Amino acid sequence: MQPARAIYLVLDMQNDLVHADGPNGKSPLGEQVRKRDLIAKTARTIKKAREAGLLIGFVRVGFTAGYPECPINSPVFSAAPANGLFKLGAWGTEIHPDLEQREGDIQVTKHRVSPFYATGLEAALRARNVTKIYCSGVSTQAVVQATVRDGHDRDYEMIVLEDLSCAHSDQEHENSMGSLARFCKVEKSDQVIFSNP
Repeated sequence: MQPARAIYLVLDMQNDLVHADGPNGKSPLGEQVRKRDLIAKTARTIKKAREAGLLIGFVRVGFTAGYPECPINSPVFSAAPANGLFKLGAWGTEIHPDLEQREGDIQVTKHRVSPFYATGLEAALRARNVTKIYCSGVSTQAVVQATVRDGHDRDYEMIVLEDLSCAHSDQEHENSMGSLARFCKVEKSDQVIFSNP
């Protein structure tokens, strides 16, 4: 059996949500992305994780033409079709260009908040014998929370890189991190020592 592995999952760092020229560029979320220097710091951390021998995974939210997977009663997603957000194959669902992707990285497209729901993520993790998940991204109260809780309940060791995650305000981020503390370890990107189990 192959040895256990760890992965760094980069969550929803796509142009629609984090690019300065995207629809959220001038929103409170965009302001937090810039204030926390999320793009540059995440890019450095991806490099650091690769050097430590970790797998890298990129998660994005996206819908096919006509939005057939989009839940019409969802407060989070129901406005996406009217605003042209999260269209697969468009610039908005591409991972921010400053975040290096390589062949062999795990790529996950999701239609809900959690990257585990109705995706191939768990099959990919099991195939590579992943037991530890480092993660970060936007937003803390949505995909970060969902990833940690779902990963925890699937018996993965969960570690959140707090300074590489953000919400629409400092308070919302802090509240979300406070509620996650019992389900994961919390680290800073400049202090974390990446390791395979």
